[in-house]
Amino acid sequence: MQLNGSEIVIECLKEQGVDTVFGYPGGAILNVYDELYKHRDEIRHILTSHEQGAAHAADGYARATGKVGVCLATSGPGATNLVTGIATAYMDSIPIVAITCNVGVSLLGKDSFQEIDITGITMPITKYNFIVKDVTKLAATIRKAFRIAKSGRPGPVLIDIPKDVTAAVTEYRPEELGKYTPDMSHINEEGIARAVSMLENCEKPFVFVGGGAVLSEADQELREFVDRLDAPVTDTLMGKGAFPGTDPRYTGMLGMHGTKTSNYGVSECDLLVVLGARFSDRVTGNTETFARNAKILQIDIDPAEINKNIIVTEELIGDMREVLKLLNKRLAQQNHSQWLEKIQSYKEKYPLKYHPDVLTGPFIVEEIYRQTKGNALIVTEVGQHQMWAAQYYKYTKPRTLLTSGGLGTMGYGLGAALGAKTGCPDKIVVNIAGDGCFRMNMNEIATAVRHHIPVIQVVVNNHVLGMVRQWQDLFYDERYSATVLRDAVDFVKLAQAMGAEGIRAETQKEFREAFERALTLDGPVLIDCQIDSDDKVWPMVAPGAAISEAFDEEDMAE
Repeated sequence: MQLNGSEIVIECLKEQGVDTVFGYPGGAILNVYDELYKHRDEIRHILTSHEQGAAHAADGYARATGKVGVCLATSGPGATNLVTGIATAYMDSIPIVAITCNVGVSLLGKDSFQEIDITGITMPITKYNFIVKDVTKLAATIRKAFRIAKSGRPGPVLIDIPKDVTAAVTEYRPEELGKYTPDMSHINEEGIARAVSMLENCEKPFVFVGGGAVLSEADQELREFVDRLDAPVTDTLMGKGAFPGTDPRYTGMLGMHGTKTSNYGVSECDLLVVLGARFSDRVTGNTETFARNAKILQIDIDPAEINKNIIVTEELIGDMREVLKLLNKRLAQQNHSQWLEKIQSYKEKYPLKYHPDVLTGPFIVEEIYRQTKGNALIVTEVGQHQMWAAQYYKYTKPRTLLTSGGLGTMGYGLGAALGAKTGCPDKIVVNIAGDGCFRMNMNEIATAVRHHIPVIQVVVNNHVLGMVRQWQDLFYDERYSATVLRDAVDFVKLAQAMGAEGIRAETQKEFREAFERALTLDGPVLIDCQIDSDDKVWPMVAPGAAISEAFDEEDMAE
């Protein structure tokens, strides 16, 4: 059949099973939006308040559903406004396809109005990107983009389409969606045998779970593996929920704001099994001292992650789920009761603690956990509240904590929450933000109201840039340079002005009642939680220190 480029874009999206896109129109992408209007009953378009919100929404949709998220933007500033969201997805291996449109082919390279080389700009932060100058290649390019985004180690792909290509006509033939088969070509019998030998000849194993376990949906295989190995489990920020936080073997997060139990245990173990984690500096601390008593077995889908930050003893390259299936078939039941007893003694000696009588970030997170019974999708911005959400909410399923881990993007959460709620309408979705982060993309409250997306926005409001101030407090002799936000901004009135419900909470009782009410309302709600400016995230590892040197408030007092 003969279709123009815009019709091909929409038909290919339908072919890929896309039901929702997030975006903002403009001149160069008008043809695509005109076609999208004709198919509005098949593909829902969420008009965000800013293109960055669209990119974050596509990211949140992808993280929550496991599908590829899609965002649209016009040329020039529309395209460049997607960049932060694309980089966020790239750092966390999230599959999104960003479709931008550019000036006509004859105008490229002439500094035309709203022309930008978006493929050049995004080359370092995409898994792949394309500019399609020939309409006959458009359908194949879109199909390839989706295949690249979701295969292997997932990631963002950008397609830039000049406006005249969206109007040009060519022959279009539909294709059935192919089935994805994990690549296991790197795995051989000798590698599996060596790994099993390591697992069966250790005395103090520790399992370290990263985001790869979530992306490969390996939670069931992971639980079986942990049961067979009989080992304690820690995780990264991105790995939350792959292994249940309620399990007795779980020891909490690892690293700069990890638990003392996890940091001490990894420092003492004789085998560290690393599942889909990339040894971020926030996890390892001083790399010279990280797990220095242990052999390291790393399982990852990306060969580039092997020996990049930490030298490992043995590696298995492949899809996490499939690799764990192979190991589970070969691994005999192990018994490490003595080691687990020692780890349990650390858990009892070094529990997470906070001041019990006032409204604090940890109380807010625990109360959200209690009222949602652990079944909500928790989204966060970046900073102290993010760490409290990682520490005090018990994630029992994958894809239930959505947060910017690698890039640390302030302003990520609200857009991502809209994407998550759109993809999972039956789930309670809560975005936890600091007041500094919330200011960056708070305009997306208007998006939530416009499209009737009932998310709960919790602002942990300490009137400062909390995490930066914490560092200034501990390492910069209390020189609070540009981190104080005490001004006249009233978030409750702001929410109401945008058409949402706004509630202020200054005590534990007020927050408990506010959140109870928010759960009953069928619309977006903002809760402004007033907490102390000097509240800190504990434990903490100083920059450049070993993770075994984690300290907390009691250590500071001593």
